[in-house]
Amino acid sequence: MRSQQFRVPRLDRTLVIQIVLAVLWLLTLTWGERGVFSGSAASCQWNKWENWPSDAAPHHLIFVADPQLVDPHTYPGRPWPLSSFTIRHTDQYLRRGFTFAQNLLRPQSVLFLGDLFDGGREWSTRSYKSPEKRWHKYGDSFWLKEYARFGKIFLDPWVKRVAEDGPGSKRRLLGSLPGNHDLGFSNGITLPVRNRFSTFFGESNRVDIIGNHSFVSVDTVSLSARSHQEQGPDNKAIWEPASKFLSVSKEKKAQALERELNSLFTRPENQLSKHAVTEIGELKAQPQQEPIPEANSDMPTILLTHVPLFRAPATPCGPFREHWPPSALGPGAAPLEKDERNAIKIHGGYQYQNVLDEAISKDLVDKIGNVEHVFSGDDHDYCELVHKNYPSQGEGVREITVKSISWAMGVRRPGFLLVSLWNPIDKHGNSLPMSTKSTDISAPATIQSYLCLLPDQLAIFVRYLFLLIVTIVALAFDALLTSSASSKSKQEAQEPLLPVSNSNGPRVVKSRTRADSTSFSTSKNSDGMSQLASRSTNSRAMSSSPTQYQHYSIPMASEREVDAIMKYQKNMELSNGNHAVGKHSRGYSRSAPLTKTQTFLRHLRTSFLRVASIGLLWYTWLAFTI
Repeated sequence: MRSQQFRVPRLDRTLVIQIVLAVLWLLTLTWGERGVFSGSAASCQWNKWENWPSDAAPHHLIFVADPQLVDPHTYPGRPWPLSSFTIRHTDQYLRRGFTFAQNLLRPQSVLFLGDLFDGGREWSTRSYKSPEKRWHKYGDSFWLKEYARFGKIFLDPWVKRVAEDGPGSKRRLLGSLPGNHDLGFSNGITLPVRNRFSTFFGESNRVDIIGNHSFVSVDTVSLSARSHQEQGPDNKAIWEPASKFLSVSKEKKAQALERELNSLFTRPENQLSKHAVTEIGELKAQPQQEPIPEANSDMPTILLTHVPLFRAPATPCGPFREHWPPSALGPGAAPLEKDERNAIKIHGGYQYQNVLDEAISKDLVDKIGNVEHVFSGDDHDYCELVHKNYPSQGEGVREITVKSISWAMGVRRPGFLLVSLWNPIDKHGNSLPMSTKSTDISAPATIQSYLCLLPDQLAIFVRYLFLLIVTIVALAFDALLTSSASSKSKQEAQEPLLPVSNSNGPRVVKSRTRADSTSFSTSKNSDGMSQLASRSTNSRAMSSSPTQYQHYSIPMASEREVDAIMKYQKNMELSNGNHAVGKHSRGYSRSAPLTKTQTFLRHLRTSFLRVASIGLLWYTWLAFTI
């Protein structure tokens, strides 16, 4: 029995190219929509940069600055669909960055530093209209939609993480600190707009104890109106609440500390009495509990303000400033004391001011007291410096202006700030001595921070564009090969199946040798008529010795037979999809045959749509699942 031979089928070149490109798109989209975000968050894991003693249990916190949800106010002249594309991708970027931060870093607290919206100050209320008529159509209903949009981006991932932690979770999220894009700045603020914001996000001026540190939030965009008291009777209503809070901020800190100590050490006022029915004779004197003295210390204080504190012009912001890094001075050179390029410019304009007034900045630090750190936003880029002209317990007040988390705010690498707090205290609120296992002597005693950068969205788009060009070039090359092969097959198909000759031309004789080689010869009859060469009679008679004869000829065909052969050939071309001109053998007409260019374009379009459909389906799933 003969063994059967199996032949591996040859893969179609076009199919292989389409599969390879589709796989490349799947991998690239997964990387650009998931992998880079996961990798950015994973690179910021707490244990990679924290430097606490081994027995420390720090409180982990994230500062988020200037998300400024893109809205009609952001790019008022941007046409559709570019405007919708910007909003969609900016929201998607914010949601992914924040979600991966929640899932991988699992912070215990999240604090926003203002400018939650971009045009919030312009959206009308029932009693207020924007000075610009073009914003009058945006009112409370639009603001509520923006609030729901903010919740979908930031609150939903946070609530989901809280639910996963269980009922004992002590996670906190504070978004009550307003920015100038939320309310306006100074006298540009209106009470209805501010009341709307505080109604949904909470009191702007407040004290919170987080990680055994006193966080003091101050509405400095409203407080700044105090510098312009001469500009109308409504001015006082803008700055007075923040000013009153500031004057009693030390008392507010003491009250917050007392509540925190009661909660941490289960003081008598927090203990629940056991209720039971008891006979008079069974009553016993309850043991007298030792009174616990009131807190007599002040926890390290952290000031939160949207607008950075005042600093001298050209004060450098340090090496992490992306848009304007420090001036290059050569290797080993000390940083400049004045660097205009690297500094926050002292400047102001309509509804904004880059830094607070000097008098207000000094008043903040003096009245709050014990300020060790300041965290601010507004600038969109990172800035870190030490204010040495303000009183403090150490060598100055360190301020960090947190980078914007949005890629639409003028920075290629947005980010957020990780803060690790470790301040063990006793029942009176006094800080306990920490072990000296930390080797970073430059780090603050109770706080460490780390700038976590998010992906470069523009670089992701460039990667997509590069792959799109590769896809088009590869498919075009394949389409060119396919169209060339199709054109060649058409030419071969148009040659006559049998040798023919014109009536007035030379006779064509197709000869075959034993080696299956083919040759052609021509001859002309004496009567001037070209005919098909006749088969040699000797070839029939001497069939036993074919090597003696060089060729054989075919009997002459009539013109009717030649026409029939040509018609049959045309019908075969039609049945093979070549769409030749003329009528099919069954009688219906066909369109004109495709040119080489038309074949190229049709093949390119079909291949591109197949690859694109796979990529779009995968991208849609990635876009709507996180």
